[in-house]
Amino acid sequence: MKRMHGVILAMAAVAFAATTALADEPQSTPATSPAPATTSAKTMHHTKAAAKTPKTDLNSAAKEDLMKLPGVDDATADKIIAARPFKTRTELVSKNILTSAQFAKVRTLVAAMPAPKSASK
Repeated sequence: MKRMHGVILAMAAVAFAATTALADEPQSTPATSPAPATTSAKTMHHTKAAAKTPKTDLNSAAKEDLMKLPGVDDATADKIIAARPFKTRTELVSKNILTSAQFAKVRTLVAAMPAPKSASK
């Protein structure tokens, strides 16, 4: 059984390596319509900008900021504020504030930051 497990893992590793190698090969494009050189630079720029976009903190965001999220209206923002504090963003679904479909639209836009610790001793 252990030998079969090793064989399966080896085959999976080879398949993964082959897939990765194929993905790294440049795609052939027709000579009549070359892609502009700036396309990849723009794509990379947008990817970096999206990664740096600050997330809305569920525990401290103002009602107006929450309402800027897709699918969050006045009543939903009130529910979010009333349900604070959140340990994880998935609590929006477990506390029945958002449906799974609504959460899918906002999950990359929100975070549940822990409250800052007080300096008292």
